[in-house]
Amino acid sequence: MATVTSSTSASATAALATTTSGTTTTTSVDWDALIEAQVATKTAAATTIETSITANEAKIAAYQNLQTLLGTLTTSTTSMAKSIVNSLSSSTYGARAATLSSTGDVSAGSAVSMSISNGAATGDHTLTVSQIATAHKVIGSSVADKTADLGLAGVFSIGLSGGTSADISITSGMSMEDVVDTINAQSDTTNVQASIIQISSTEYAMTLTALKDNADITTSVVSGDDVLTTLGVTDSSGDFTDVLQEPQPALFTVDGISLTRDTNDVTDVLSGVSFSLLQATPDGSTINVSIDVDVDQIATALQTFVTAYNAVREEVTAQQTLTSDGSADSSAVLFGDGTMRSIMTQLEQAMNSIIGGLSMTDLGLSFTETNTLEFDTSVLSTTLTGDLSGVIGLLAAKTSASSSSLAVINTNSSPPASFVLDLTVDESGTLSASVGGDSSLFTVSGNTIIGAAGTVYSGMAFTYSGSSSASITVSSTSGIAAQINNIAELASDTSTGSLQDLITNLQSQDDRMEQQINDINERAEIYRAMLVSQYAKYQSAISTADTTLDYLSALLNDE
Repeated sequence: MATVTSSTSASATAALATTTSGTTTTTSVDWDALIEAQVATKTAAATTIETSITANEAKIAAYQNLQTLLGTLTTSTTSMAKSIVNSLSSSTYGARAATLSSTGDVSAGSAVSMSISNGAATGDHTLTVSQIATAHKVIGSSVADKTADLGLAGVFSIGLSGGTSADISITSGMSMEDVVDTINAQSDTTNVQASIIQISSTEYAMTLTALKDNADITTSVVSGDDVLTTLGVTDSSGDFTDVLQEPQPALFTVDGISLTRDTNDVTDVLSGVSFSLLQATPDGSTINVSIDVDVDQIATALQTFVTAYNAVREEVTAQQTLTSDGSADSSAVLFGDGTMRSIMTQLEQAMNSIIGGLSMTDLGLSFTETNTLEFDTSVLSTTLTGDLSGVIGLLAAKTSASSSSLAVINTNSSPPASFVLDLTVDESGTLSASVGGDSSLFTVSGNTIIGAAGTVYSGMAFTYSGSSSASITVSSTSGIAAQINNIAELASDTSTGSLQDLITNLQSQDDRMEQQINDINERAEIYRAMLVSQYAKYQSAISTADTTLDYLSALLNDE
């Protein structure tokens, strides 16, 4: 520690310690502290910038949270935003439910089970079952020990009539269990499965079962021992000795039409409807099938939407929290944010839509005093019973054409309210489509017309059955779910959404401010190095002065 006999400037006061001895005042200098104090004046601006970055990061996190919530809202409305119903549609309104009832001495659930695909035609049907399909099943004679060596060596072929057979090789030392395993190793090819039935503690018999109904099991000796005859499955002429179940087809009627199938699992009678025949129905008995829109799916979708909407609403409300003195709460980092407020206003306006004379109250939706959305399923049920089409129109985007020759295959969640689609069929029969003379808005493949990506027609699709040119007016309405789906998607898109624009802007600001901090710190380090060098010279000069002072003091004392 060096000392000087002089006073220091005010900027170094904190790094100085002064002592007095006689008439000499000595000051100790903490050079490191002095340098740090000087450097701190240069880096103070970086601390202020860091505070701004921290504030931006809090906003980014809040925007990203809002993005996530709006993304969930988008997902919750997607299936309700689509009014198009077909087998490929994911529309909520395409969900189907089947109600089974019966007349006569039969339980509907005991006679048939049923599943309905999305978009299946609604309507009522009747079903009777004369006989169910059965699989061929045979059994052999018993042996005392299923694990004992059979002493057989031979090859036989097995399969189903009309199907693929496989050769089964049995070698010396194999037991009944080994024969069963060898047969089952080829079951994927033969569709025949073997198993062992334990009749008693000393009686075991092998069974063969066809894996397909109404098909005969076929066998033949290829070489060596006649394994199946030895096991009592076939006799010397190759016929089965004991048939447990004969193969037969399913015989049934649908809407009075007599039908035959080789399986009880029927998928090709009613489009989009699969059913399994479980038992025959007694004479005079009928299964009644009613296929309708699954209204429970609509209610479930609406409840999911309500939850997602309230989550967005709660976040927006939290970002407007005030303290007791009327100022914005420290947690409300998006207080007064115009984009957030605009999104919420658009959502509220969509909720207040009236389409076809119906509003959200007809869906059982209402707001509480705190603007929380509530859902009364009983009101929805009543409205659905009287006006399903109206409910779909109130919720979904619906598109229609002024001519029956133009069929609407698909639409998007925010279609144009109205436009004229000009269709041209040239001499060769080739179809082209345009709107206002612009043919780039739609692509045409055969008679299918598809809206071009990146345009307001994207997601729309039509088929044209006409043979001549025509101009057809296409009209659309966007229901509550369709509007909200579009608003939420545009806001939450992590590439092009309005919130992402704000996030990207803040991130760019942070990058620039981080660079400013780096520049400040680099300049401060250069300044530090200069001070270290400069103060080293001061220390050297002071050290020299101290030596001279000590010398002069010694001389004076000698006198």
